[in-house]
Amino acid sequence: MGASNRNGRLEKPRFTNLGLWEVCFNDFQDIHRFYDNPFNGCMWVFEEEYYIIHDFLLPGFYIAVQLFATLCFVMCLIGLPLTLAFLRTSRDDDRYVVLLLTIGTCQVLGSIFGFIAVVIFGAKGDSRDWMPGWQNNDMGWSFALGVVGAVLLLPGGILYMVEARRERYKRLNEISNREVSEYGDDCYQHQANVATTPTAPSPSQSYFAPEPSRPRRPQSGRTPNIPPHGGIQTDI
Repeated sequence: MGASNRNGRLEKPRFTNLGLWEVCFNDFQDIHRFYDNPFNGCMWVFEEEYYIIHDFLLPGFYIAVQLFATLCFVMCLIGLPLTLAFLRTSRDDDRYVVLLLTIGTCQVLGSIFGFIAVVIFGAKGDSRDWMPGWQNNDMGWSFALGVVGAVLLLPGGILYMVEARRERYKRLNEISNREVSEYGDDCYQHQANVATTPTAPSPSQSYFAPEPSRPRRPQSGRTPNIPPHGGIQTDI
């Protein structure tokens, strides 16, 4: 990510190139004229020689761009070894879904951080109150690559998270189907055992054995005749 003034429109531009951590000047002096030291060549932005122009060289938005770009880079670094581990992990491994979610989260966060960085730098990087010759400054090719990278990270992370969600529901369905199958097998086995278990025969009764008598309804004005023990009461 950077800006440049190498388009040939100025013969001797005081500002030639700017990146996240490096800036290139050509006979540049303090804009406040507090110091007469000229700055030439490319150096680290936190170089000791630049401390007299830190208030100009390191505005708040530039530090914010460095912060979010660094966070984006860190997310990409974390996702790289996790992606290599994902390629070597079987789908049946318990860590498979966790790896998918972690990689997807890192890429989505990296995309958000990178997008914030390029938006801030795109809005403030060539402003008229920062680098000299602002009307001739252009965004460099590294800025374009930063935009492309931040945009491409987002769909990649979303696809990882969608795959993790699909794999998770697939495993839940497999567990549910397995439990239903085991319950059905147990029920079928119980019914089969009941069907094959012999039942005890009921005691046989003689054909000529007397049936139990039914008591008569007593009539009014008559004393019911009670049959002797073992006898049968009739209606006659």
